[in-house]
Amino acid sequence: MIPASYNVRDLTIRPATVLAPMAGVTDTLFRRVIRGLGGCGLLMTEFTSSEGITRSAKKTLRYLYFQEDEHPITAQLFGASPEVMAEAARMVADLGYDAVDINLGCPAKKVVKCGGSGLLRDMPLLEQIFRAVRAAVKIPLTIKLRAGWDENSIVAVDVAKLAESVGVEAIAVHPRTRMQGYAGQADWNLIAAVKQSVRIPVIGNGDINTPEDAERMVQQTGCDAVMIGRAAATNPWIFPQMQQYAASGRYDVPTDADRHRLLSGYYCEINAANLPDAVGKMKQFACWFSHGVGNGGELRRHVHAARTPGEVLESVERFFEHRASVTVGVDPGPRGIAGNEGPAHGPSSRPVRIEAALGT
Repeated sequence: MIPASYNVRDLTIRPATVLAPMAGVTDTLFRRVIRGLGGCGLLMTEFTSSEGITRSAKKTLRYLYFQEDEHPITAQLFGASPEVMAEAARMVADLGYDAVDINLGCPAKKVVKCGGSGLLRDMPLLEQIFRAVRAAVKIPLTIKLRAGWDENSIVAVDVAKLAESVGVEAIAVHPRTRMQGYAGQADWNLIAAVKQSVRIPVIGNGDINTPEDAERMVQQTGCDAVMIGRAAATNPWIFPQMQQYAASGRYDVPTDADRHRLLSGYYCEINAANLPDAVGKMKQFACWFSHGVGNGGELRRHVHAARTPGEVLESVERFFEHRASVTVGVDPGPRGIAGNEGPAHGPSSRPVRIEAALGT
């Protein structure tokens, strides 16, 4: 069973589920979609440059905007200068965040040059950063890390022990190396090894696509919480589904109407915010989200052909109106899990409940 809650010092996260920080995804609009659906205990920002924060770069500070209904929320920072990371953490604390997190996991080339998973190759510098940030803020300090740089340098356990020794209060582990990126399979045994090596909370991350996956991770690793990244972009309902599954062994699959409401509502929010990258953000989300929609390829084609946010919205409305018209009066028949479609992603034209036996 997924734990009901966990504590990072005096901060209680309930339920024990976390939205992973994702560049270009977990801005305030998307985070509030997740919060509105329920079931997510902790939200996290996109990973944000400490250099940009301390220089008060307008674009960077935009990443740190949040609203009161997003609490509890963690700001995630990346960088390689202990002094700059400490100052950025102080600024984050002053903004009212509940915790600050250090990114030790991003595999992107432009990030590893100045932080992210690149820091896993320099333990002395890593210790300096931990100590500087810990001394700079009173709010909880956490980290998110990968297994190591490559298969010949698996350092997650060593980093976890170091982090705990200098006052880091929780650790999220994505058990792939930087060189793996998102390829291959996440080695959950490493999450278990980290859990056994420290007393602070350990959050498991990687290859959780369904509530069943989350349950298996907790059973296999003993982790205190689960963190969901890419699966939340394709299926934002995964958090309430995990709550349902923990309570009853079953969970609802969103209908076309559910998907229509969420997608059009989210796009209206993006449009109203006048974001400079609004169209790009809409198209990006359409790529992920529409894989859970029947005939989603058609929706993706229409959205990608659009040139303005208004045209994107029109494409969404036309698509779902057509879907509704052709499915009226059609009995979809029994539903289950077929082929490669998981319960989170399979198409559905009416509410469906997936029955599953809860493990002991």
